[in-house]
Amino acid sequence: MDIVRILIADDHQLILNGISDILRPIKQYKIIGRANNGKEVVEKALLLVPDLIFMDISMPIMNGIEATQIISQKLPSIKIIGLTQHEESEYVKQMLKSGASGYLLKNSKKEEFIEAIESVMSGKRYLSKQISDQMINDIFATNPDEKSKQKEVPLTRREKEIIKKIADELSNQEIADDLFISLRTVETHRRNIMQKLKVKSVVSLIKYASQHNIIDFN
Repeated sequence: MDIVRILIADDHQLILNGISDILRPIKQYKIIGRANNGKEVVEKALLLVPDLIFMDISMPIMNGIEATQIISQKLPSIKIIGLTQHEESEYVKQMLKSGASGYLLKNSKKEEFIEAIESVMSGKRYLSKQISDQMINDIFATNPDEKSKQKEVPLTRREKEIIKKIADELSNQEIADDLFISLRTVETHRRNIMQKLKVKSVVSLIKYASQHNIIDFN
């Protein structure tokens, strides 16, 4: 395999260092840059034109899905592997639709990183085993008849904003700061949203939001 020039994008220094430690000893991999947010990774991709990008999804300024879409449109030859802690199939679908060639969880082992790189660089798609198993489970757990009967619950503009922030992994305090409202107001909205949608977890909330086009990464 020729030298693979790699750009790593993540807003956590620990993750950046961890990926670097995994890949640096392998001679055919060369890390040519790092980015801490979506805007920065787009700029560095255009400047450095790497062969491959490890792309975190939840980053400030611009999320990884938006950055992937921009880079894929401008430089389609660059391979992008989503790197995240999200196991939900909705995130996987959005990344692949935006142009990513692979999807890895941040807790993946060294062998999976290498397998993912080799797969996407040879023109194939790659999903970590844990993600593949989750998507298969989602397919068999979904009853098309029941899904068609689901009714969309009316949500206010503010409630939809808060759902998007939750999907971006912002804490209640971060949401409050971002929307210029009090922490108590965010907590009240969040409680009302969960009750209104009859969901008990963030995973179920995100699944509902994706199915009803509340979360829009385009």
